Amino acid sequence: MNKNLKFLTVSLAAFVIGFSVNNFAMSDVPSNFKVAVVDVPLVVSSSTQVKNLKKEQEAKTQELVKYVENARKNIAASSDEKKKKDLEAKYSKELQARKEKMEKEYVAKLSAIDASISKTVNAQAKAGGYNLVLAKNVVLHGGEDITQAVIKAVK
Repeated sequence: MNKNLKFLTVSLAAFVIGFSVNNFAMSDVPSNFKVAVVDVPLVVSSSTQVKNLKKEQEAKTQELVKYVENARKNIAASSDEKKKKDLEAKYSKELQARKEKMEKEYVAKLSAIDASISKTVNAQAKAGGYNLVLAKNVVLHGGEDITQAVIKAVK
């Protein structure tokens, strides 16, 4: 899920940036126009916020696994078929609610991290006097790579 979200975000950004670059390339460019590039996947993978979020998600996943194991034991311990079905329904509903809550929290935290990284890239661009910052994977040639400066600022 996490990789799919990153891929979708980067792909969408690449499409929008590529479309914008096409229009940009046809315009008059001042001689002092500065372009920077950032390796977004590298910045994301180097972020302590992302690493902490991954650890948190792993811990929450382990909690869910323990919950499922406990639910299975409780269901297996019941000898009455009606009680078993009621317990299965109860645990299934609770598990679904926990999963949804975990997913919502994850998406909210991931969005906050994305906003933080974007803000950092903007700050680095302004500090370096860059007019345009592009994702490194959409640039064939040119642009000054500011990835390491962004990584230092994000950590």
